[in-house]
Amino acid sequence: MTDLANENCVPCKGGMPAMKGSELERSSQSTPQWKVVDDHHITREFKFPDFQQALDFVNRVGAIAEQQGHHPDICLTWGKAEITLWTHKIDGLSHNDFIVAAKIDRLLP
Repeated sequence: MTDLANENCVPCKGGMPAMKGSELERSSQSTPQWKVVDDHHITREFKFPDFQQALDFVNRVGAIAEQQGHHPDICLTWGKAEITLWTHKIDGLSHNDFIVAAKIDRLLP
């Protein structure tokens, strides 16, 4: 399997099916720290020692999202950031979600 973090998102035009079954299982194995929820979205919580480090992380996630044209939901609180990804145009998961998740994982030491 290729390293998802080295791939780039491809714009989704809609009308394609969301990932399900074995395709979803294979993709989720590439980002094992992300939780698949209801076969619809993936989420991961990141913890930090203070607000500033969490904010810095969220800003780096935002830069990835802009560069990839694929934007997660981000919840920022003191010492914590929760990132949720899914492809809105298909109301489910696509390959792009796992690419962005892998790029986000790469931000951590």
